[in-house]
Amino acid sequence: MSKTIREIKEELERASGDERRALYALYEQDKRTGVQKLLISYRKQELAKEQELLRLEGMCTYEKKYRSYDRICGIDEVGRGPLAGPVVAAAVILPKDCRILYANDSKKLSAKRREQLYDEIMEKAVSVGVGMASPQRIDEINILQATYEAMREAIRKLSPPPDLLLNDAVTIPGVPVPQVPIIKGDAKSLSIACASIIAKVTRDRLMEEYDRILPEYGFASHKGYGSREHMEAIQAYGPSPIHRQSFLRHFV
Repeated sequence: MSKTIREIKEELERASGDERRALYALYEQDKRTGVQKLLISYRKQELAKEQELLRLEGMCTYEKKYRSYDRICGIDEVGRGPLAGPVVAAAVILPKDCRILYANDSKKLSAKRREQLYDEIMEKAVSVGVGMASPQRIDEINILQATYEAMREAIRKLSPPPDLLLNDAVTIPGVPVPQVPIIKGDAKSLSIACASIIAKVTRDRLMEEYDRILPEYGFASHKGYGSREHMEAIQAYGPSPIHRQSFLRHFV
């Protein structure tokens, strides 16, 4: 008696790469439509994974170029543009030859995917550091200097410390570690992409907390950026304690 489609699916799920290829050859002779659809589905999944692994190898070009360094750190920030909330920086040191499927510039990922990757990065990373600069600090020293402060704080929190920084576009002043600024680095370096995900998820979670405290502003939906909903709330209720006063002069 032939196996059921469910049994074949379970068999394919358990199989290793070579075993699965042998099963493909075996079940190609099965004329049932359900079996053939199953084989097509699994082959598509394998092709997609192969393409993803190739993309990831491309994102590790800088990590390979500088592999003589023991602890390469990717660093990125989130939140330079919003009208409210902090700017958040993250620094991530991954193990050599680490690959995290689907890691990419955080802006290119869904919220669900970012949350999944956040957990995986935190589990696999050698070290992760997060730094922040408050809205008040942004008003005091300007957004660029506040971003640098947040980045330096993230680097200080790393243990063990990095011996090379891969940065998204900037060179951070006051850091005694060699730096490699990479234009659009969050799409070109796995380490920077992971830092962008940690920073984005950290900041989004914080803005959702602020939304519970200050629900009238809708921070959970726009995360402090200048959406129409946000601008209307500022007009109706005035600035909140987490708004950047220096930014509001340009928008209100």
